[in-house]
Amino acid sequence: MKNVFIDKMFFILYGVVTTVVYIIALPLLFLFSKRKIKYKISIPARFFLKNNRPLTPNGIWFHVCSFGEARAIYPLLEALPNECLRLTTTTQTGHEAIYKKQPKESRYLPFEPLLFSWLKPQKVLVVMEAEFWYLLFTLAKSRGAKTLLINARMSDRSFPKYKRMAWLYHQIFKHIDEVYAQSDTDKVRLESLGAKNVQVIGNIKLSNIAAATKTLSKPKALLVCAASTHEGEETLILEAFVKLKETESQARLIVVPRHPERFNKVSKMVEKCAKEYHYSWHKYSENEAFNSDIIVVDVLGELVNIYAVSDIVILGGAFVKIGGHNAAEAAQFGCKIISGIHYFNQRDIFSMIEGIAVVEKEDLAKCLEEHEQLKETKIIQRTDIKPILESIKREL
Repeated sequence: MKNVFIDKMFFILYGVVTTVVYIIALPLLFLFSKRKIKYKISIPARFFLKNNRPLTPNGIWFHVCSFGEARAIYPLLEALPNECLRLTTTTQTGHEAIYKKQPKESRYLPFEPLLFSWLKPQKVLVVMEAEFWYLLFTLAKSRGAKTLLINARMSDRSFPKYKRMAWLYHQIFKHIDEVYAQSDTDKVRLESLGAKNVQVIGNIKLSNIAAATKTLSKPKALLVCAASTHEGEETLILEAFVKLKETESQARLIVVPRHPERFNKVSKMVEKCAKEYHYSWHKYSENEAFNSDIIVVDVLGELVNIYAVSDIVILGGAFVKIGGHNAAEAAQFGCKIISGIHYFNQRDIFSMIEGIAVVEKEDLAKCLEEHEQLKETKIIQRTDIKPILESIKREL
């Protein structure tokens, strides 16, 4: 009885606190949505419920955050009846990805206090990776949903932060029925935070890797792809490419920024570099040919197609402390891959790929110059998503 009372008081207190925070933040959120293009749709939808009606009840509800996570659940979505799918996300790029799979039932996830009136009963709630929203799990389960956390992970960097808030995660995990973890280490860490029914199946991003959607023409030159780059990485990569060009004059660089809002900034950076070193350059949206020294990919959804014709991939997100990105999409084509040391969010995927060169940022230029010594990558292990599908289908 004591535990039930504590849980009930926590539920009330959490609801009150998040509601107060929501009310205080409303003016700032309104201003932010007007000033930032990428939030023009997501903030009104998430915090003001603009054009964001509830999902149809009694479906299989998947919630993801980013574009990459949305793409990772495609194999699960394709194995389930389309009419049962209910999809939510928190980002613009994530919404674009889920909308392709189920346009009628794709929404932005409202901020937690709004879930009291917005959330309708569903058969199953499946949440990807680290979207630990207390009211999302609690309300979904109380209204009849079986709750699953999939592709769960606890990186070396983030785990100490989670431990400091262990009291909160113990409350969250009380409302999660099953957890599918990426590794044994993740399982131990998740269980220490209160997770139950934890099963290790690997990273689902390796279960069915995105394939190329079209065939691009490869130039007769060394093609280097700087993939999913972040702030601070493009400068480093451009400097390394300049060094490479001293010995590989025909080499070409394709720069693919991770976030669309940085396309213009990166284009200006490349333009400045090209002018200084007398390189040619262009934007991919204007010309899909790789006939310039540097090409800036300012569109979404083309990265896998570009991997298919690349010789070397410099994988972003790990030369700064982001956590790295999925190397499997490039490794399926045998590309030589260079990564920085900060790939802590991708350690499970990296362990399943042979041949990735991990270097300090200071050594990137030298590694690229000595590219002939790099190994072609190879995926040595895949992930089985059958346990997740079997669990979901039991509720249909």
